Amino acid sequence: MSDVSRTLTLRVTRQELVLIFITMIWGGTFLVVHRAMNFSGPFFFVGLRFATAALILACVFRRALAGTTRQELGAGVLIGLSIAGGYGLQTWGMQTISSSQSAFLTALYVPVVPLLQWLFLRRPPGLMAWCGILLAFLGLLLVAGPQDGRISLNQGEMATLLSTLAIAAEIILISRFAGQVDVRRVTLIQLAVASLCAFALMAPNGESLPRLSSPLLLSALGLGAASALIQVTMNWAQRSVSPTRATVIYAGEPVWAGVVGRLAGERLPAAAILGGALIVCGVIVSELKLKRKKAATAAPLE
Repeated sequence: MSDVSRTLTLRVTRQELVLIFITMIWGGTFLVVHRAMNFSGPFFFVGLRFATAALILACVFRRALAGTTRQELGAGVLIGLSIAGGYGLQTWGMQTISSSQSAFLTALYVPVVPLLQWLFLRRPPGLMAWCGILLAFLGLLLVAGPQDGRISLNQGEMATLLSTLAIAAEIILISRFAGQVDVRRVTLIQLAVASLCAFALMAPNGESLPRLSSPLLLSALGLGAASALIQVTMNWAQRSVSPTRATVIYAGEPVWAGVVGRLAGERLPAAAILGGALIVCGVIVSELKLKRKKAATAAPLE
């Protein structure tokens, strides 16, 4: 009779390390977006941000565009619509809520991704992934939750809640088409679509063109470059990183947002430090896998 034992293994791939790095950049953009709302309407800024990112990639990948396929065009449009909905609603919500409330509510996409993955892709997450997601989500509550411990759902908060569905859809769609399309072409298409959709939403929102001040243009240029890097990296890395693992890694975003806020003069309470520790634990736990290993048995003596 063979003896079955369980062992825990920790494996972090190169793609996952790269995702951790861009999550640091991603977290740093929160404060920039929040301050940019002093100079622009939300949808104009989102449109300008992604137009800048698309122009950057068009200059870098212009020779690769000639071979665009119908599948790549469709994938880019779907992902672009998700990006426009996610970032547009999130930025719109920042007009009436603080950056910490926005980060807290946006973090709700953490448990949404595996649920959508299970519902649409028939890929139920494993036990350790669920444990990691739970730890990360509890940590997010402590890191980015409002100081009074409760949330009143005004219009900005409701819009941010809706944005989590679009952000979750973006991650699922990227994983759905990863490995089947050219990363460069799809990323450029999705950024261009996101920009056009955001500009189109200016009229329903009653926005007018703002004055193109230096802070606005610098913010759009910096975030455009960051968005181009983030989107290309997400499309590349998620060819081999599952949506569940990617989601838990992205859950570190509020930690880095808190670090940037601290450097900008904000203070992290003890609860936020504890929350950061829980998020790190969640990332590590999500990388652990239970494996069955059969122990060799000695041959019986005759």
